[in-house]
Amino acid sequence: MVSIVIPTYNSLSHLKAAVKSCIEQTYRDIEIIVVDDESEDDTLHWLQEQKLADYRIRAISIPHSGVTAAFNRGIEESTGEFIARMDADDCMHPEKIAKQVQFLEEHPEVGVVSCLVQHGGNRETQEGYARHIEWINSLVTHEQIYLNRFIDSPVCNPTVMFRRELVEKHGGAIHGDFPEDYEMWLRWMDAGVRFAKVPEVLFTWNDLPTRLTRNDERYSAEAFERAKIRYLVKFINENNCQGRPLYVCGGGRITRRKSQLLIDSGMTIGAYVDIEPSRIGSEIDGIPVIGLDQLPDHSKAYVVNFVSVRGAREAIHEILITRRFLEKTDFVHAG
Repeated sequence: MVSIVIPTYNSLSHLKAAVKSCIEQTYRDIEIIVVDDESEDDTLHWLQEQKLADYRIRAISIPHSGVTAAFNRGIEESTGEFIARMDADDCMHPEKIAKQVQFLEEHPEVGVVSCLVQHGGNRETQEGYARHIEWINSLVTHEQIYLNRFIDSPVCNPTVMFRRELVEKHGGAIHGDFPEDYEMWLRWMDAGVRFAKVPEVLFTWNDLPTRLTRNDERYSAEAFERAKIRYLVKFINENNCQGRPLYVCGGGRITRRKSQLLIDSGMTIGAYVDIEPSRIGSEIDGIPVIGLDQLPDHSKAYVVNFVSVRGAREAIHEILITRRFLEKTDFVHAG
């Protein structure tokens, strides 16, 4: 019923715990497909030993090609009705698979189901990562996931289980200069696939120094922006049918960089909206900077909020709602 796909490269010290957490699932009708991306450690030999102890373990070795190729190869080799993505350095809680299978069976309209996650690290030294997990855990329903998808990836990649036909309909992961998982989720949501989460903590997400998101340029802030710009532009065009001028919240360097991607995509920015008094009344590359109190009525403006400072995004959201702007129809959070 369920194929658990685990790409791995030189991660044997952590892979052992990850595979153990799969073996110990209360849901038994699984296969565990570990795709070894030509590791230089003893991964393949260890996997061959594990196959003798548990027939559900399958080891596949490929020439070193990266996580995207390993993930796609795992799906090609899978036989399950549902595919569960897993990383080699994390751990499932015992009832994760059972509860996700139950969720998909009870909600046929949902194509992808995730869950809440536990921070596997030190909150004091990894405060940013811990805050990110808090944000991800706050997004549970399809509507919450859908509306916040342009801020960052709204699901933790190794927690996800999906129906295998989605790959056949919409394609798997694509290799490029961007995070392959985020691009795939954006593409699927753009195609109308519904996402949701089991509202329980069923996974420990470890923040290790070796994690790809810390060491690969494809997971930098700029790479995430490259992944989402095409889908963000399409979203704005679909919801701003009246062709209202774009008003971009934020006026700093990061906002300007993100705004340039919109401009390069053929969009026109009417004004930047800022709360910094020293910038209000000035211009950025010929575009005026105004205060929030100068923002036109929602019938005359479509707002793109690139502000990501903790608390500021929420404050801007409340101000827009108070002024009768509707999320999606009149504004979108994208940073």
